[in-house]
Amino acid sequence: MGAKVLDSWALLAFFEDEPEAGAVEELLDQAAREKHRLYLSVVNWGEVYYSTMRKVSQAEAEERAQEIATLPIDVVGVGDDFSLVRQAAIFKAAYRLAYADAFAAALAREKKAELVTGDPEFKALAKEIKIAWLK
Repeated sequence: MGAKVLDSWALLAFFEDEPEAGAVEELLDQAAREKHRLYLSVVNWGEVYYSTMRKVSQAEAEERAQEIATLPIDVVGVGDDFSLVRQAAIFKAAYRLAYADAFAAALAREKKAELVTGDPEFKALAKEIKIAWLK
């Protein structure tokens, strides 16, 4: 079974019913049928939360947090050994990524997974990790 990492861009597209929402929904359906595993960094979870809170409300952010908890997504913390944080810091410094994006990329590397995104900021990492573009 393959692995995929969702970044916050992908989840926000899903929640906001952007044109790419259908592709994300298909990935969720496939994960529910155990075709692959889906991962999300806790840092990206936080980005979905604060983005929703700023754009809509804290109540909506809470609803999305509860919905994420019901989806076939493994939310991954930063761990005690700091290896994920170290890799995120390396990606942040080397590629000038947003900090949350660096965590999505680091998690994709750690899990040997494909990063699912439409965020053009990740283009610089195309030689470092596998990327499945939603756009």
